[in-house]
Amino acid sequence: MSGRVTRRTFLATAASAGAVLLSEPARAAAGGEPQAAGIDQRLQPVGSQIVGALQPFPLKQVRLGAGPFRDAAEANRKYLHFLPADRLLHTFRVNAGLSSSAEPVGGWEKPDCELRGHFAGGHFLSACALGYSSFGDDDLRAKGDRMVADLAKCQRALGNGYLSAFPEELFDRLRAGRKVWAPFYTLHKIMAGHLDMYLHCGNEQALKTAEDMAAWVGVYTKGMSEAQLARMLQVEFGGMGEVLCNLSAVTKKEEYLDQARRFDHKAFLDPLAAHRDELQGLHVNTQIPKVIAAARRWELTGDDRYRSIAEYFWRQVTGERCYCTGGTSNGEIWATPPGVLSTELGEGSAECCCSYNMLKLTRHLFTWTADPRLADFYERTLFNHRLGTQHPGDAALMYYYPLAAGYWKFYGSALNSFWCCTGTGVEEFAKLADSIYVHDDVGVYVNLFIASDVQWPEKGVRIRQETAFPDEQGTSIVVQVDKPVELTLRVRVPWWATSGGTLKLNGTLLGVFGGPSSYLTLTRTWKTGDRVELALPMNLSVHPMPDDPRVQAIMYGPLVLAGRLGAEGLTKAMMYGEYRCYLEGLPAPAPDIVADDIAQASWVEPVGGQPLTFQTVGQSRKVTLIPLNRLFDERYVVYWKVKGKTR
Repeated sequence: MSGRVTRRTFLATAASAGAVLLSEPARAAAGGEPQAAGIDQRLQPVGSQIVGALQPFPLKQVRLGAGPFRDAAEANRKYLHFLPADRLLHTFRVNAGLSSSAEPVGGWEKPDCELRGHFAGGHFLSACALGYSSFGDDDLRAKGDRMVADLAKCQRALGNGYLSAFPEELFDRLRAGRKVWAPFYTLHKIMAGHLDMYLHCGNEQALKTAEDMAAWVGVYTKGMSEAQLARMLQVEFGGMGEVLCNLSAVTKKEEYLDQARRFDHKAFLDPLAAHRDELQGLHVNTQIPKVIAAARRWELTGDDRYRSIAEYFWRQVTGERCYCTGGTSNGEIWATPPGVLSTELGEGSAECCCSYNMLKLTRHLFTWTADPRLADFYERTLFNHRLGTQHPGDAALMYYYPLAAGYWKFYGSALNSFWCCTGTGVEEFAKLADSIYVHDDVGVYVNLFIASDVQWPEKGVRIRQETAFPDEQGTSIVVQVDKPVELTLRVRVPWWATSGGTLKLNGTLLGVFGGPSSYLTLTRTWKTGDRVELALPMNLSVHPMPDDPRVQAIMYGPLVLAGRLGAEGLTKAMMYGEYRCYLEGLPAPAPDIVADDIAQASWVEPVGGQPLTFQTVGQSRKVTLIPLNRLFDERYVVYWKVKGKTR
């Protein structure tokens, strides 16, 4: 029940075996460059030379089954229904000179916040659209449609295609190089929200609004010199490059690709293109959307420079700058050289938006390569840094995910926070099913062990995944077909499956399995009722800091474990905030650990009769550990200080 896992374990080279039934390795194994290409089918442009080998299933074809992910998605959906549209629209109406008697909401949407509108006119629309696709929720779609109609009125009143909850004066300050928060960041969210309403709900008015906004952006940036553009791009601008690429894919208009190029931040992208890590000192979530835009641009143009940027950046961040949770950043910054993380633990490690955007980037790269190491990272981050950021009682969301010992989770209020991470959070929990399955022309990849089912009407196939993972150590996959069909099913063997596993087909044990970070591949003619059962024993393992192995976390399978330090002294005011997004208060002390071998997890053992519950052994103080994503309303420790016994 013990083992040592380094920070690069989930990037390990996979092994292959077998023929018809085999373990398929990562296409990029042993340092080779990935070969396959892939783009999002919904956004594929006419005439594109990039042929998508892998496609995510549309959200409308995937449904979550009973379990923690559906519970989280339902809680999020309830919150979206709760939010009052008239209050969200207030600052847009005021800015457009229209009357509004609604009480404005607070936090980063309050009338004097320079980021106002990012949630109300952007993230909220995206979440409504994604919620409609994920659940078939007609009420959410209708709510989004009403918001789109009201925002279109505001845009018409302004008269020039501009749409925001703040005046154009903020863009005047941006052009002049004067202090301003992030006007293009906010504009991106609004454009993306409208584009999502078109893509998921078929709202043509939303597409027109997005195009009119793009026209305004074109006028604003037209004629800017390289020096002016470079100065403008020093201010956070979100995913402007990505949304303009997506708009080009939808409308088949090259002009939007030309606009997207104006948001290429050369000072940031050029070192990445040369495979130089110059990330130290940078604001993390400002940078990741630039790389997502680069990935999207490669998909639409085939310019390999952008692909190289995206792949190198992903390798550097996941291999050198991520914690055991998959999260990255401390106080929103990469403050240290690559691989130096033991000094980067605090109440601000790590920002939730960063994990949201790293998952978006990972999803792009996976469709290019089918590399299971990418799916490994996706699982790690989804289970540890995303699922645990929503409070199960009220669906409140976090900004930072504290990883220093003795801190606690800190949440926003329902109507008076609206942080950036509130926005990405409501989107995330509206689309939890989006990467469980992907497909190529011949079959399906099962990437995540989450109770769910996927419909593939073009093949006449439905695949249902029955699992209580991670409480159950494995999953079952049941096939239903209109008529017998030849199909390839690929099931991921994760990085943490170091003790092997078993595979059964219709109750018969198959004698082949795969190494960690690979795919088990079954090609056969499938009939209704065919059942695949995968058993994946989970083990305790150590996840040490790369620069100091004495600072280490404990994992069980893919789950980061947290030591419970109790709730003494914690108040609701300490656990919830409004405008401020950081917790206040001192951490509680956590015990140091003494171990025979600091490279082994021998100082932790399971608690009998209590699934996913563990305790320290041989220590001066006994501490109970449970999955971090299940710990709420109390202090905890993730990274322990461990020293070896003197002999």
